[in-house]
Amino acid sequence: MRTIRVFEERLHVEFATGEIPGFVHLYCGEEASAVGVCAHLTDTDTIASTHRGHGHCIAKGVEVHGMMAEIYGRQTGVCRGKGGSMHIADLSKGMLGANGIVGGGPPLICGAALSHKTLKDNGVAIAFYGDGASNEGFTLESLNLASVWKLPAVFVVEDNGYGEATGSSYACAGTQKDRAAGFGMTYLECDGTDFFEVYETAREAIEHARSGRGPVMLHVHLARWYGHFEGDAMTYRAAGEVAREKENRDCLKIFREKVTGAGLLDASALDDIDTAVEDEVESAVQAAKAAPWPEDSALMADVYVTY
Repeated sequence: MRTIRVFEERLHVEFATGEIPGFVHLYCGEEASAVGVCAHLTDTDTIASTHRGHGHCIAKGVEVHGMMAEIYGRQTGVCRGKGGSMHIADLSKGMLGANGIVGGGPPLICGAALSHKTLKDNGVAIAFYGDGASNEGFTLESLNLASVWKLPAVFVVEDNGYGEATGSSYACAGTQKDRAAGFGMTYLECDGTDFFEVYETAREAIEHARSGRGPVMLHVHLARWYGHFEGDAMTYRAAGEVAREKENRDCLKIFREKVTGAGLLDASALDDIDTAVEDEVESAVQAAKAAPWPEDSALMADVYVTY
């Protein structure tokens, strides 16, 4: 969680310099969701992400230096600089990719889950998507397909209350629970600011799907701290709203209070992690800036696949 937080906060600073191409959507405030879910997964399991995908990548084990270089568009990036922020993928880690299409992940996950079921490799497939994407037609089609085929899939609704600038209370009819029920799908929900609650609820969801009992919708309630994209003035948010979220619903702050209060970890151990992460991210930024751009000759490489 600390790696995600520092990585994103550093990007917030670096993007303002104009050196990073394309768009960037930050995951700060939502870290416990990605980590709480992905802590139960192996490289065999697959996930599909959103345009806000850095946190999912890091939680699934994608290497930080390769990610930073990818965001800078450099040859040393995990996708050789061709994907950028919204299309980071690492198939060796079961990370099918961030996705610029809102709701683009659920259909991909149906395919991945069908592969797991057909190959009998005990794998599960996870789709992360937001409350805005929950209204997309192919998201609903994916829920239906997963239920019909009884796929080992978990659909994680990361509900931060906003589909871009539109409040979910305005744009989402009914409830996510009722939507899951409409497809005969098991529904679970949790507080996305509490890592331990996410972890335990995700464990239940993933065990359910992995055991062949069908798909699950996991509804995670959380908040994003930055705008929909870097440069978003957030005029649609109430005065003091983000400050209150940071003060009262910071998953890292809550985690620190719980583990130190219970005597599970010393504050000094967490401080050491914080320092190590800062050093790692600083190293990743400097390495990315020094890395070469992709060669012109590589323009068409990896664009088309032949069989």
